[in-house]
Amino acid sequence: MERLIIEFSWKSSQIEGNTYTLLETEVLIKESKEAAGHKKEEAIMILDHKNALDFILKNNNEFKKITLGKIEHVHSMITKNLGIPRNIRKSPVGVTGTKYKPLDNEWQIKEALEKSCAVINSEEDVFAKSIISSIMVAYVQPFEDGNKRTARILSNAVLLVNNSCPLSYRSANEAEYKKAVLLFFEQNNISYFKKLFMQQYEFAVDNYFRFV
Repeated sequence: MERLIIEFSWKSSQIEGNTYTLLETEVLIKESKEAAGHKKEEAIMILDHKNALDFILKNNNEFKKITLGKIEHVHSMITKNLGIPRNIRKSPVGVTGTKYKPLDNEWQIKEALEKSCAVINSEEDVFAKSIISSIMVAYVQPFEDGNKRTARILSNAVLLVNNSCPLSYRSANEAEYKKAVLLFFEQNNISYFKKLFMQQYEFAVDNYFRFV
């Protein structure tokens, strides 16, 4: 789990533009030593990932049922000390690289998230639950920033509470990940994202949890 936490914190941050290397991330997490030549916010982002994943590992039963409040709590952990406003946004946001326009009304956003929670909680298949958790939080864009990070943590919480391996996304190509997300945003086509998700699940089993 230590290795997975390090690699997840590195890759999830890298997807968001963080420039820390995997080795620098390991030193930061294990020794609390920030790497030279990087912004302070990059170290904070990585440590927020580590702390959020630690929390869901220790409090996994809390995620048997997904609620709006729990999504907000995950967001507050993954963006702590980064100056990102908490709670549901009250203003419009744009998504780089696409013409897709997320909902811009606070009450519509809450309604969309609550409907997403209902779908997640009613779904019996663990992989479907996790995929929906990941893609719908990113799609609704309920917060001013940190939406995809929140989605990836929530998705792992769903996997863990259902006795399945969490993902590190270590072998995922950032461009392919973003392509899969944008394809859903623009066409509501989840097939590409589902394929990437399952590849990363197989990677996690093979590299972190398979015993010979």
